[in-house]
Amino acid sequence: MQTSTLPLNLDHVRAEFPALGNGFIYLDNAGGSQVLRRVGDRVRDYLLSSSVQLGASYAPSQDAGARVLAARRSVATLINAAHDEEVVMGGASTALMYQVTQAILPGLQAGDEIIVTNTDHEANIGCWLRLQAAGATVRFWNINPETLELDLSDLQALLSPRVKWVAMTHASNILGTINPVAQVAALVHGMGARLCVDAVAYAPHRLVDVQASGADLYVFSFYKVFGPHYAVLWGRRELLLALSSLNHYFISADTIPYKLQPGNVNYELSYGCIGISDYLEDMGARLGAVGTARVKMQAAFDAFEQQEDLLAEQLLGFLRSKKNVRIIGLPDTKTGRRVPTISFMVDGVHSEAIVRHTDRFGIGIRFGDFYAKRLIEFLGLQDQGGVVRVSMAHYNTAGEIAQLLRHLDEAIG
Repeated sequence: MQTSTLPLNLDHVRAEFPALGNGFIYLDNAGGSQVLRRVGDRVRDYLLSSSVQLGASYAPSQDAGARVLAARRSVATLINAAHDEEVVMGGASTALMYQVTQAILPGLQAGDEIIVTNTDHEANIGCWLRLQAAGATVRFWNINPETLELDLSDLQALLSPRVKWVAMTHASNILGTINPVAQVAALVHGMGARLCVDAVAYAPHRLVDVQASGADLYVFSFYKVFGPHYAVLWGRRELLLALSSLNHYFISADTIPYKLQPGNVNYELSYGCIGISDYLEDMGARLGAVGTARVKMQAAFDAFEQQEDLLAEQLLGFLRSKKNVRIIGLPDTKTGRRVPTISFMVDGVHSEAIVRHTDRFGIGIRFGDFYAKRLIEFLGLQDQGGVVRVSMAHYNTAGEIAQLLRHLDEAIG
């Protein structure tokens, strides 16, 4: 088995995403990536040829069921799940997090503790705060305001035998920083607790490996990873079996993932997700990778990372040259610890004004708190409209970033 260092063929890559042909510059990819033609084709095919209820004895129902199961197995390979039954799919990461914490709630007791961070999207905070109704205490692991890092020493000070869960993000959707979740998992498991990881901002930029992450629960959205508006929650098999059922009373407690998917999955969106894995495998093969599906996927993501680092450094270099700009996050890509989601502030300029300026030129960037409101407030950035965020994907080009920089220069001064 081998991977290759062949360069990414951007013409081929961009041809896989139909929307990229309309001339607009999409730099709000952390909010939602563009969708692969392969994904759309599969969704359309399922709706027009397989739209029957599952579980019947007749042949079209059996065929449709096989397609949905194939989708679950494809996602299991994509994330490196040990069992495809560990793959729970649903409408969005936020919805899946609320669902799974409701399944956790009956097992909590007064005095149990949960640790969350103030860097996360609210999807991985608010659902845990609701467990205070069961008597749990929720404590915050706050970012270091000087380094903008989550210090492991601060986590260690919060950990105790009373802690049952720690929830954190794999990569911040504002800072772009990749957090050391495997190290966190070791600390958390050492105290007998479990770890829940939100990977929404991580999964578009690195190949997910739930087993290597050390997490017990792991969630992200496919619509950030070139797919439909859909999401996946992975959990360790023994944990999912132990959770309370969210489904009908007659659904067996050992029927996973179905007991955690009330109303079942969306069939056509599930089937569409196979297109994500197909694309990654095809890209890896085109780059010269030989071996398993995940070997090819890894080669694709290695090439994506190289392209994204070039684009990120192009923007970060520009921002570093501006004395009136503050980068909110790591200022460069040298350590390999950031994804190309780049946030910044401009002294004396409201963040909305900068974004409104680039809007005029067919460039999509954003401003605000991006549902990481607690982080924006902790850093005191809310009065300026939050941050300006530019979030790139592997299909973006240096020419697109050059156009952005020209118009940012006009707005920043």
